[in-house]
Amino acid sequence: MNEYPWEYYEFFIKFNEGDYYTCHDLLEEMWMTEKDNLFLKGLLQMSVAIYHYEYGNVKGARVMMQTAHDYLQGYRPKFWDLDLEKVFPFIEQCLSLFPKEIDKVPFEKVNDLPILPRLFVYLED
Repeated sequence: MNEYPWEYYEFFIKFNEGDYYTCHDLLEEMWMTEKDNLFLKGLLQMSVAIYHYEYGNVKGARVMMQTAHDYLQGYRPKFWDLDLEKVFPFIEQCLSLFPKEIDKVPFEKVNDLPILPRLFVYLED
């Protein structure tokens, strides 16, 4: 098995727990030392997109998720032991669920938005 930065392993735990804000911090920490690593940036954008959506920033979620889709494209089918062919259907489903006619909803109305699917990420050898 390959060795990755500890933050990468921690990202999997936090993502699967639904702690997308912490995912952002973990991935940003790694990305700051590898600015040309668009794989990390793509995972970061995906996490931020979900976080934005959960707080009613639909436009921010749309923009970030599309950016994640674009950044991760070049790393298909698998990179750093993550099967991106399992991640892309999630990204594409989220993009189709984000309401196109809404940019923002108040936090009290977040539960009125379409519910996103859950993605569980894990390392594969």
